[in-house]
Amino acid sequence: MKPTYYVSTPIYYVNDVPHIGHAYTTLAADVIARYKRLKGFDVFFLTGSDEHGQKVEKAATASGETPLELADRVVKRFQALWDKLGIEYTDFIRTTQERHKQGVSQIFSKILEQGDIYLSEYEDWYCTPCETFWTETQLIDSNCPDCNRPVEKLKEESYFFRMSKYQEQLLAHIEANPDFIQPRSKRNEIVSFLKEGLRDLSVSRTSFSWGIPVPGNERHVIYVWFDALTNYITALGYPDESGNFGKYWPIDVHLIGKDILRFHAVYWPTFLMAAGLPLPKKVFAHGWWTIEGQKMSKSLQNVVEPNLLIDKYGVDAIRYFLLREVPFGLDGDFSHSALVLRINSDLANDLGNLLNRTTAMIVKYFDGVLPSPSENLEIDTTFRARAESAIQQVDAHLDELAFSKALATIWEVISAGNKYIDETAPWSLAKEPATRERLATVMYNLAEAQRIVHFLLSPFMPSSSAKALQFLGWQGDVDETGLVWGKLLPGILITKAEPLFPRIDTKES
Repeated sequence: MKPTYYVSTPIYYVNDVPHIGHAYTTLAADVIARYKRLKGFDVFFLTGSDEHGQKVEKAATASGETPLELADRVVKRFQALWDKLGIEYTDFIRTTQERHKQGVSQIFSKILEQGDIYLSEYEDWYCTPCETFWTETQLIDSNCPDCNRPVEKLKEESYFFRMSKYQEQLLAHIEANPDFIQPRSKRNEIVSFLKEGLRDLSVSRTSFSWGIPVPGNERHVIYVWFDALTNYITALGYPDESGNFGKYWPIDVHLIGKDILRFHAVYWPTFLMAAGLPLPKKVFAHGWWTIEGQKMSKSLQNVVEPNLLIDKYGVDAIRYFLLREVPFGLDGDFSHSALVLRINSDLANDLGNLLNRTTAMIVKYFDGVLPSPSENLEIDTTFRARAESAIQQVDAHLDELAFSKALATIWEVISAGNKYIDETAPWSLAKEPATRERLATVMYNLAEAQRIVHFLLSPFMPSSSAKALQFLGWQGDVDETGLVWGKLLPGILITKAEPLFPRIDTKES
């Protein structure tokens, strides 16, 4: 039986326009899902949309549509972008789907029945224009921090979750599982937050109606974060243990932006503890993208629209850039000049040039038929060892979600390939019949190293890798059986490669 692997993105809020941050998280999940499939895992990759809450209700009213009509419209934008980016998810969960509502009601009822959810009153400062409660410490000059208008003290009946009860249990779990929250700086942040003490959490609202009703008390709507976080198990069919829930839970990794870390590393684990369910194996919070050194914001009109980027530069170039430019977990800066530099230098010059040179020489010297290698010299053995060690290194890096390190490792093989051509000088070997066997060995080694390179690159750049493997005469599947040296069979037909990534004129871009 295949080992399982479950990875998720957050579910994206439908009161938002898909931007580079959404694309970044989803792309990272897609790459790890594709890689695990390549390695023979049975993968479940979940993404989706968060469609309930007060903001959606207000936005829908403002645009003259129902909340569901707004959600239906925006969800299509996200799904169209994922198709365009080549995202191969297993399931797309919507919080308005019946399967989700039923699962949320079940877990809420379970925690309510055992006494970890109780009815009380919520008293705090209320801003009527924003329809939001604020604590004393959140106010700015005694006014609403959002709209700067006056607030009033109000009481609202609310259900509360006994989050405080699980503080020590969660701290102990984090202590016992150092990899539970990644990167380490984020783990430290959550530990500090927990040590300050957890308050019980208000998990229902009565001030709006767009959400899942509290079972048995429909005046109350379940708090949107309780609703949203539960998607990770409702998509698997919770509470039914006989299907996907029993098969894939606990999840291997939740991939999230750092702004929602507390919800995933504190709220969600305590909900699960209360429900008697296993915790996620890992929560990984990545950084934010700034744009040309500035924070991305609608008011600055600098929100990078992924569709436009793909149209201009191509999908695989964008997939490569986002995961190569910045170590996953740190903040990064997006600029068109940095993207063009990566395309011209890494993709056109290094990767594309090596493939072009290799296939052109096999066509020129061997009529496009891959020759049989003979005895390897030390230079060949060293080159082969570099390619073989990259297989293990990439595996280790991707287990750590170190995408940029994995790509840097693959580029070491590409650089070694270009250097190997310069040092073996096939054009000189081709001049003498006596060195034809030597030429055959060099050509075989070059072609086989690139087959391995494009196997390893296929989760990152699926379409260009598929093209490259076609030029290299590869007919089989791209799976784990190919992650060993010597799989290209002598005698297969190699064709001269067309440029995978044409250079971009910097004056025009």
